[in-house]
Amino acid sequence: MSELIRRCAIDEFRSVLTGNSDCQVVDVREYSEFEAERVSGARLVPLSSFDKQANAIDRDHPVYLLCRSGNRAGKAAEKLSQLGYTDVRVVEGGMQAWIAAGYPVERGASRVWPLERQVRFVAGSLVLIGALLAWFVHPAFVWLSGFIGAGLVFAAVTDTCGMAMTLARMPWNQKAKSDSQACAPSGV
Repeated sequence: MSELIRRCAIDEFRSVLTGNSDCQVVDVREYSEFEAERVSGARLVPLSSFDKQANAIDRDHPVYLLCRSGNRAGKAAEKLSQLGYTDVRVVEGGMQAWIAAGYPVERGASRVWPLERQVRFVAGSLVLIGALLAWFVHPAFVWLSGFIGAGLVFAAVTDTCGMAMTLARMPWNQKAKSDSQACAPSGV
């Protein structure tokens, strides 16, 4: 990671937000994850469309990047560093650490499931369908279940998930054009 990118512990992040610091909180998760729960005042810039939206992030204020666990925030930090941003911080542990610490969470009104839950549902459904088709129609359908299982193993090993990336682009997981989020932290 570049020397321009710093790591920030969750308690330090909380202190910065409650101290009325002039910083930006950028959440790089996907819309459905952000809508389910977020840090108050965070701005959504999903990693899947980060390249298109990154230049809208203010270069003159510290940028705190947040995701579910810190992995996607690290990727976004590298991109900002390559674009010349000089004060970028990755919040260690992401939303998982924020919630585990008992800090306040803002929840959206959407009834869309979080992306991880959608992946479990779709993967489980495809495995079940493959098994049933193999049993009742033709044994070759067992390959559908095997393919999904192999995809889940690959996702775990590489910490990337093609199914999640595909589901994130579905219409129900997209931010409505009228939705907007403030960038400055408030009431944290």
